[in-house]
Amino acid sequence: MNGTIALAAPAPSLLDTARRRFFYGPGASIVTIAAATLLAWLGWLALDWAVIRAVAQPDYAACKLPGRGACWGFVAEKWRLIVFGRYPYEAQWRPALATAAVVTMLVVSALPALWTRRGARGLAVGWIAALALFFFLMFGGALGLGVVGTERWGGLPLTVILTLIGIGASAPIGVLLALARRSQLPLLRSLATAYIELVRGVPLLTVLFVATFVFPLVLPPGWRIDPFWRVAIGLVLFQAAYMAETVRGGLQTLPRGQLDAGTSLGLRYWQLQRAVVMPQALVAVIPAFVNNLLSTFMDTSLVTVVSMYDLTGSLRLALGDPRWRDFFIEGYLFIASIYFGASFAMSRYSQWLERRLKIDFAR
Repeated sequence: MNGTIALAAPAPSLLDTARRRFFYGPGASIVTIAAATLLAWLGWLALDWAVIRAVAQPDYAACKLPGRGACWGFVAEKWRLIVFGRYPYEAQWRPALATAAVVTMLVVSALPALWTRRGARGLAVGWIAALALFFFLMFGGALGLGVVGTERWGGLPLTVILTLIGIGASAPIGVLLALARRSQLPLLRSLATAYIELVRGVPLLTVLFVATFVFPLVLPPGWRIDPFWRVAIGLVLFQAAYMAETVRGGLQTLPRGQLDAGTSLGLRYWQLQRAVVMPQALVAVIPAFVNNLLSTFMDTSLVTVVSMYDLTGSLRLALGDPRWRDFFIEGYLFIASIYFGASFAMSRYSQWLERRLKIDFAR
């Protein structure tokens, strides 16, 4: 020991970081300057069209004046139709409150402080209450609320509930299918494999058509399943096949030694899966799981083809007004911002969750 203390190197400044990443050579400098110029020019055009020359008030005559930019007046005029679809105008507080309830539960469920045994029981009770409140408010029929059939549900509430049902119900089914496909029983393994490969080889559009128009024909006389639930079941069964392959990929990342060690400790099959296998497998497939979630969120737009109007379908209803039909770009940008905001939030949360769980496992 010579008594000297090694000092840490100072952190590089922002200018040094930019120079190292973007201006490390003549070619890189030219590309950086050209790209920055192009982005600045495109940004200015977008700002000029979307903000500076835009029309915010719902004034059709002002939107048609020469030299005007974006007509956000279309969104200001039709936003309730876009967000709530054909739900009765005077009762649209009901889908707003119903959607707020389930979204609140989503946010609460994302809090790590509640990921305990007691917290899990509280979350289960909260989800039961939130879903019960959602369907009670949407359908009505009690406490003075008028009945609103599912054929009039639409917009954001329909998109949210179909996504929740699709991902919430398909996840446990997918886990069971993944375990069945890796089973030592040949018949169980063959049935699971056949189901997964068959469903993954069929477009979701076909599944929705079968659920809506073909399935009622094979039901016994007098039986009827609401179209909403037929579509929801079709979406669940379709997403379960993809979820099964996602989970199976996570199961294959586990070394065989961990399974042998658990078996040697006397753990039964389901104890081994619950305590050893699934916690590690599900953490490994968080990015793929979120990809399935985003896919389900986007795939709900396909229900428009079977006469259900989600967020995208409700926009088409709004564009049915011939006066505002020319401003479809603003309408699609509006719903695109909703899709992007929700997708970006889920993606960022999944990245944070993946880092947190990996740190916890490392400990």
